[in-house]
Amino acid sequence: MDREKRKYDYLLILLSIAILLGAWIIFSQMNPKVFPTPLAAWERLVKLVERPVMKISIWGHIGISLQRVLIALAVATVLGVAFGLVTGWCPRIKAAFNPLFVALRPIPPIAWIPLIILWFGIGEFPKVLLVFIGAFFPIAQNTMAGVEMVDDMYLKVGKIYKANTWNMLRHIVFPASMPAIMAGIKISLSSGWMVVVAAEMLASKSGLGFLIIRGQESFDIALVLVGMVLIGLIGAAFSIVFTFIERWICPWMTK
Repeated sequence: MDREKRKYDYLLILLSIAILLGAWIIFSQMNPKVFPTPLAAWERLVKLVERPVMKISIWGHIGISLQRVLIALAVATVLGVAFGLVTGWCPRIKAAFNPLFVALRPIPPIAWIPLIILWFGIGEFPKVLLVFIGAFFPIAQNTMAGVEMVDDMYLKVGKIYKANTWNMLRHIVFPASMPAIMAGIKISLSSGWMVVVAAEMLASKSGLGFLIIRGQESFDIALVLVGMVLIGLIGAAFSIVFTFIERWICPWMTK
């Protein structure tokens, strides 16, 4: 049954890809100059490999975007998990910091761009900072929710064995909150990938977002589509890889 279900899922995936390509071909036939065909996008990708933009290869642009996201995500994971654990565990700390957290969380990361450029310029740090802002809040929020949902039975067992606060957090609360934490990281990964592209489109000379804005400025629509397709494919790859990591860390979630 599992094999048949997987085959059915794979067929649905292939069908959805085929529908997307078919729609792309149909719409591109209406006005190829405004909406290039898949073949034109492929030829532009080949040309991009042969002739780098700003003396950076396509792999270099992809690597730069990935580096910005992964650095910001790593920092956001450490700080977000720590903040979520502490605020979820201690009511007084939550009472002190939660109002500020709730006020800042709805602000889109892109809304910070004018202030961050004013404060830090348009170098590398502002882009990483923007991604960090987009990644921190989902991780912190999910971690906090995970801590608050820990079963009281686990906490009572820890108290019976006279575990101190550190041991309670390390051996009981943190493992029990792991599914919520992983869900927050997965959301942040997607959010961070979108934010870095937006940041690169506004002020950058490298990265996939830069390629899209470069294509817009030169009316190279094929380059815009190449950048969009690469962003989508890498985002999908992120999701697939992280799903395997999530299953490895939290195997009980798949049962």
